[in-house]
Amino acid sequence: MPVHITHKVQIPDHEIQLEAIRAQGAGGQHVNKVATAIHLRFDIPGSSLPEEIKSRLLAIADQRISKDGVVVIKAQQSRSQEKNRTDAVKRLRQLILKAMVQPKKRRPTRASQSARKKRMDRKTKRGRIKQLRKSVSSDD
Repeated sequence: MPVHITHKVQIPDHEIQLEAIRAQGAGGQHVNKVATAIHLRFDIPGSSLPEEIKSRLLAIADQRISKDGVVVIKAQQSRSQEKNRTDAVKRLRQLILKAMVQPKKRRPTRASQSARKKRMDRKTKRGRIKQLRKSVSSDD
């Protein structure tokens, strides 16, 4: 069953690699014998996502995306393999949704002439205050 990102964008199952691994950390006997953690791998350049989304995904500064453009997500919160699988897929979906948001173009603005004048007046006034603080030297 494909992973639905939006009603137009979806990822086929064969593009997502899910591998069950042993979870890290404390957990007693259960953690040592059962592979409940999930390692999800998703190759961005080799995926069927639209080019625009691929380029935005690759531009995101995220530690889960390798230099080769492979998303690696490790889910090990739950003791259930199925819950970890859905968590990993959910996190991949959130990452792709984040990349789908088109950033607003920045329109450069300028400070008004009155704002510049006020700023310079404040600086001059502050300078005068500091000048008055100086000790007066006597020329005796």
